[in-house]
Amino acid sequence: MRLCILPFVSAVLLSGCQTGTDALTTSAAPSTVTGPAASAIAGDIAGRYAEQAGTTATPIRLHNDTSDFAAALEAALKGWGFTVVTDDKARSGKDTAKPIELAYSLIDIDGQVLVRLSSETLELGRAYSVSSGGATPTSPLSLMKRN
Repeated sequence: MRLCILPFVSAVLLSGCQTGTDALTTSAAPSTVTGPAASAIAGDIAGRYAEQAGTTATPIRLHNDTSDFAAALEAALKGWGFTVVTDDKARSGKDTAKPIELAYSLIDIDGQVLVRLSSETLELGRAYSVSSGGATPTSPLSLMKRN
């Protein structure tokens, strides 16, 4: 009987390790994603985000990053009509909406770059093939919406 209770207790204890407000809070891009490839990936994933987000009225907060991808993503989001703020820019005024925290992750794997763009309510993912002239999607868009 004790052996049956042990997995149950372990599961209960581990379930408290993640809460509904836990989110991807860091952003990272590999050094191989630069120039035209960073712009192509950022343009595509920002467009898919804009399609799913529905409104551009709420500002987006990106974490400060000096990578080519961070700059390209910020420009692409602005191109879709979003207001983008970074970590060092504080909200001002009472009427300013709380920004949506948006984080990204790019991972090199098997000759492709896996891209993940996350907010509290929406997560997008896609694989890209990167070349010196740009990047092309190699997988369908993965989409997860949270309530």
